[in-house]
Amino acid sequence: MQNNCHLSVLIHEQAKKYGEKTALNYRDFGSLKWKTISWNQFSERVMQVSNAMLNLGIKVQENIGVFSQNTVQYLFTDFGAFGIRAVTVPLYSTSSEQQIQHVVGDAEIRFLFVGEQEQYDKAHRVLPLCPTLERIIVFDRSVRMVNGDPSSMYFDDFMLLGENNPRQTEVEMLWKQARWDDLANILYTSGTTGESKGVMLSYGQYHAAFEANDKCVPVGEKDRVMNFLPITHIFERGWLILCLTEGAEIIVNTYPKEIQQSMREMHPTCMCAVPRFWEKVYIGVNEKIEKASAVQRKLFKRALSVGRKYHAEYLSKGKRPPLSLKLEYETFDKTLFSLVRKQLGLENGNFFPTAGSYVSAEVEEFTHSVGICMIVGYGLTESLATVSCDHKGEPYTIGSVGRPIEGIKIRIGENDEILLKGPTITQGYYKRDALNAQSFTEDGFFKTGDAGYVQNGELFLKERIKELFKTSNGKYIAPQMIESKLLVDKFIEQLAVIADQRKFVSALIVPAFEVLEEYAKDNGISYRNHEDLCKNEAIIQMIASRIETLQQQLASYEQIKRFVLLPKPFTMESGELTNTLKIKRAVLNKNYAEQIEEMYKE
Repeated sequence: MQNNCHLSVLIHEQAKKYGEKTALNYRDFGSLKWKTISWNQFSERVMQVSNAMLNLGIKVQENIGVFSQNTVQYLFTDFGAFGIRAVTVPLYSTSSEQQIQHVVGDAEIRFLFVGEQEQYDKAHRVLPLCPTLERIIVFDRSVRMVNGDPSSMYFDDFMLLGENNPRQTEVEMLWKQARWDDLANILYTSGTTGESKGVMLSYGQYHAAFEANDKCVPVGEKDRVMNFLPITHIFERGWLILCLTEGAEIIVNTYPKEIQQSMREMHPTCMCAVPRFWEKVYIGVNEKIEKASAVQRKLFKRALSVGRKYHAEYLSKGKRPPLSLKLEYETFDKTLFSLVRKQLGLENGNFFPTAGSYVSAEVEEFTHSVGICMIVGYGLTESLATVSCDHKGEPYTIGSVGRPIEGIKIRIGENDEILLKGPTITQGYYKRDALNAQSFTEDGFFKTGDAGYVQNGELFLKERIKELFKTSNGKYIAPQMIESKLLVDKFIEQLAVIADQRKFVSALIVPAFEVLEEYAKDNGISYRNHEDLCKNEAIIQMIASRIETLQQQLASYEQIKRFVLLPKPFTMESGELTNTLKIKRAVLNKNYAEQIEEMYKE
């Protein structure tokens, strides 16, 4: 049963209920050994952080920064700050020095908590450039600090400031004074279309979001929830805290690249993810099918066909499958599909929320077919995550982003823009009065910038309005939709559609080089480096053939006519990706201007 109390006391209230039950599973920095923390221990650490923060001089509603990957220390810091009515400002662990400087300056941060060596080094370098920044607190004890650095301290030493809870009377007074309209967080958006801006999120927004999600998201105290996406991301942050309100056990995965191993070791029942995660699962399973014997391939393809029919034609429509189909599906489920889930570590799966970008129909159908309950949803930082989502066990439409959660009003405005109003919607952007005036309608609806429509109670997305491309022939192109169709190919790692004010659609493609090198070896294609592979005519023709197959369902004007293979990936360091790995199209257009112009030569 959910405990939707104020976040300032959530962990302590849950500790009274669950005591020595495991709350958190985690690994120390660089360690392979999993450890556990009980609800009682979680409460004790959070209380100690609150006391230490008061001794450090942190004030009510003061902004403090957290620049780290996912760790238990991150959670202690967040909830410790909530306990004294401070505001946490999360920064992605991959943020550049320029981004750190902007956020620290904009939010006037005095105290910055950082994760490992990389985060400490960046924070230390920007320290002289940030007039408000006084102190850096380092989570990882193995970080090598600059000799004689008077501005930094280890988290262990910071915790000593709160040893034996010397300010507990004051902490408890602050709990009583906590208000729903206090700010809990300022989350800076990733900035695909411009400079990052801080979204203000209040405790009241969280409270309303948890109340609404509790009615449609069946997570509970028996669930083991993998924390995979960055806690800085509103999707993970909102989901993670929702799970804590429900008494679920959290598995903290610190290093994203280790997620598949963590899943196999810890067997989560739930995990929120972006579509790219499931695209890679889809690619991996199909690759294994391709390498299987003819008999095994035929069997698995039959199984997937049965799975699609069972879910897409019957369960998704709320219809009862015929007995013969049900029995055949159950046979495949117990034999083939159970093996797929076991290899992923998801043999005990409950459901898996998925959002953040366009989910291709192929991937959504596949996950359901193999018995993985994908819950597709839609949300924004400004809406404190969920606006709409599928409901487990209820009818859903492949391609929709589910039904609106309770309390959210959706209106479709000019250019089919989705407009939102309700208790989970932000009051605005931090210190951005002019932008706030532009971001809401006169009657208080928030302008999402996303185009969509509602049909039979379900919300469907069309595209980001600002990202709709118009060709020189006057046709509108939705780049994310086209990209999602091609990213299910095992040879394509990254892809960016080019079309705006152009005669036809083209694309920049970064191949999946590990798979491509294997193909080259099997087909006797010699090469010295990735540049050679990208220029090889046989490789280009092979990729072209696969693209042709994948885009058959697209209108002629939407189909990619030309492409170039790139030897290097799009990166955050080059400014081509945001911290949430979204493409910065303006930067790509600039960085690859020569290659793009070459594609449009007559």
